[in-house]
Amino acid sequence: MPKELWKGNEAIAEAAVRAGLEAYFGYPITPQTEILEYLSRRLPELGRAFVQAESELGAINMVYGAACTGVRVMSSSSSPGVSLMMEGLSYIAGTEVPAVLVNVMRGGPGLGNIAPAQGDYYQAVRGGGHGDYPRIVLAPASVQEAIDLMVLSFDLAEKYRMITMMILDGSVGQMMEPAEMPAMQEIRRKDFKWATNGAMNRERRILSSIYINPPDEEITNLRLLSRWKEVQNNEVRYKEYFLDDAEIIVVGFGTAGRVALSAVREARAQGIKVGLFRPITVSPFPFEALDQLTGQARAFLVTEMNTGQMLDDVQLAVRGRVPVEFYGRTGGVVPFPDEILNEIQRINTAPIAADSDPRNAWLMRMTAPHSSPLPEGEGAKR
Repeated sequence: MPKELWKGNEAIAEAAVRAGLEAYFGYPITPQTEILEYLSRRLPELGRAFVQAESELGAINMVYGAACTGVRVMSSSSSPGVSLMMEGLSYIAGTEVPAVLVNVMRGGPGLGNIAPAQGDYYQAVRGGGHGDYPRIVLAPASVQEAIDLMVLSFDLAEKYRMITMMILDGSVGQMMEPAEMPAMQEIRRKDFKWATNGAMNRERRILSSIYINPPDEEITNLRLLSRWKEVQNNEVRYKEYFLDDAEIIVVGFGTAGRVALSAVREARAQGIKVGLFRPITVSPFPFEALDQLTGQARAFLVTEMNTGQMLDDVQLAVRGRVPVEFYGRTGGVVPFPDEILNEIQRINTAPIAADSDPRNAWLMRMTAPHSSPLPEGEGAKR
C-alpha cells in the first residue's frame, strides 16, 4: 500500500481500528486527545463501540468489563490520566484478561504541562497499580513504528492474556510523517475458553481478581510470573545502529533515541566510534543484548527525557563492568542532537569518572552557573 501523511495520534487510532479494535473507552486529555476524537467518528461508522467516559476511572473500568468478553478493547490517555487508571489496570491484570493502553506522555510531575516527556517510564515498567504483576510495554520512535506496534499490542495482549501498554511522548503523537497502514482485519470473535461471552450452552464462566485464600492468590501470582517468563524469552525487541565497531554506545528509547541517532551519525562523520542501541520493548527490557555489548564498549551514554529512569535498567545490564553516563532533559524539554553530540565528544576525549550514580555529574553540569547543554556557538540553533 502507498504511504500517506499521518499524524501520530490519528495513525495510532486508525491502526487500532485495522487491527480489529471493537470497543474504545476514554477521556480527553492533551496531548493524546486526537486518538479519542478520531475514534469517536471512526468506530460508530463501522458499527463498533465508542464511549467517552465521565473520567479516566470510568474509562478503564469499562475497558475491564469489555475485556472480560474477549473483544479487542483499548483506552488511551496521558500521564495524569494514566495515573488515575492504576487501580483498574491492576484489576485487569489480576483477572488475566487482555487489554491495550496507550500513554502519550507529557511533562510532570503533577499536572505538569502538555509538552513531550518520558517521565512515566517507572510508572509503566515498574508501576501500573498495586500488586505483583508484569505488563508488556512498547516504545515507538516514529509514526510508522507506532502503527506497527499498535497492531502488535493487540496480538501480544491476547497471546499472553495481559496488559500491553504503548508509551510515546507528545512529539510522536503530534508529528506528521509518511506512513503505511496495515490492511483492515476482519472482526472474528474468538471463542476464548475464559471469556464471558454470554453463551448459554456451556458451564458458567466467572472472572474475578479476588482470591480470599492466600495460597490461591500465590498460585495466581506464580502463574502470572510463569507467563511473563515466556514473554521475556520470546518478545524482546530492540534496534541497533552502527554497533559493529562502536566503543561508545548510546542508549535511548522513543524520541530521545531518535534524536540520539542524529547525533550518532554526526559523531561517526567526525571519526568517533559510536553507535546507538534503542529498546523497543522497555518491558521486557533487552538486558541480555546490552550485556553482550559490554565486551566491546568502553562507555555507555544513556539519554532520556527525564531525570534518569531507564538508566537503572541499563546499569542492571552493565553490572558495573563499563562506565555508564547519563544525559537527560526534563519537564517537556526535547534535547537537540547537538546536545547529545556534545556529550559523545566529551566522553570520547575526557577521562570517564566512575560513579555509582551518573545523575550526579549530569546534575552538576546542568545546574552550574551559566551552563548550557549546547556546545559553544550552537545556541543560535535553538
